[in-house]
Amino acid sequence: MNPQAIIDGLIAGSTIGLGAIGLTLTYSILRFANFTHGDFLAWGAYLSLSLMGLIGGLLAELGVRLAPFSFTLALPLAVVGGIALTVLLALALDKLLFGRLRARGADAIIIVMASFGASMALRSLLEFIYTAQPAYFTTALQIAKPLGLGLRATPDQLLVIGMTFVLVAVLHLIVTHSAMGRAMRAVSENPALAGVYGIDVAQIVRLTWIIGAGMACIAGVMAGLLVQIRPYMGFDLLLPLFAAAILGGIGSIPGAMIGGLIIGLAEAFAVQIVGAEWRAAISFVILVLVLMLRPQGLFGKAGG
Repeated sequence: MNPQAIIDGLIAGSTIGLGAIGLTLTYSILRFANFTHGDFLAWGAYLSLSLMGLIGGLLAELGVRLAPFSFTLALPLAVVGGIALTVLLALALDKLLFGRLRARGADAIIIVMASFGASMALRSLLEFIYTAQPAYFTTALQIAKPLGLGLRATPDQLLVIGMTFVLVAVLHLIVTHSAMGRAMRAVSENPALAGVYGIDVAQIVRLTWIIGAGMACIAGVMAGLLVQIRPYMGFDLLLPLFAAAILGGIGSIPGAMIGGLIIGLAEAFAVQIVGAEWRAAISFVILVLVLMLRPQGLFGKAGG
């Protein structure tokens, strides 16, 4: 078996894990499976790509490649703008759709179906604006460098893996060691009781959308940087995102990341063993096994 599958799995798992963080937080605090989350990845990637072209066109000095990576100085700035725009998109969707349904006391299944319809609308709008043709953050070629033990990786790939672990560690520390994080956990446990104790539940809801959309945008950019971006990229990742969130345990940020890495590694090794045509089935198999054997996930609470 080719040991390079480890690097491939870590890269795929990094994208899945980052995306699953927003999904697990949304489900934990808002109590519904958000099908639009995958589309936030795609929108974040495309918005960042558009901003990168705009910034590079206005400021020629930012069009210089940031060695040893394949992208230019314009990309980091574009990602910041892309995160802001993706967050605005998520907040607007909550204001216009999900918030109104919650205010009316709609059942969870109604909100889930609304998110499914919104997902289709967002995906179609993205394809209408950018067409179905794939797009690229960079066309520069990189040579994979040996890491030892038969493993090779490009600078871009190492950056994606490293940044993922840094982001997850920082976010986990914030959620576990700050007043904001304690408020989020309280709302996750019992929103009504949290409100009685003076916690601004509406503010926590907005914060959940901000974190989820921000992580989704970064995940979309990372996926696009290493391969390409397409309007359907978020839809293709939706099942792995749900599998990672459930495997890690709903509400657990490290769990979502570890679940993503497990899914990514499982898919990479499955390609080696049974072929690439079975890659998409791996997430489904893992999801079913987790629901049957440990429905609370690796880091979830029994009965939760």
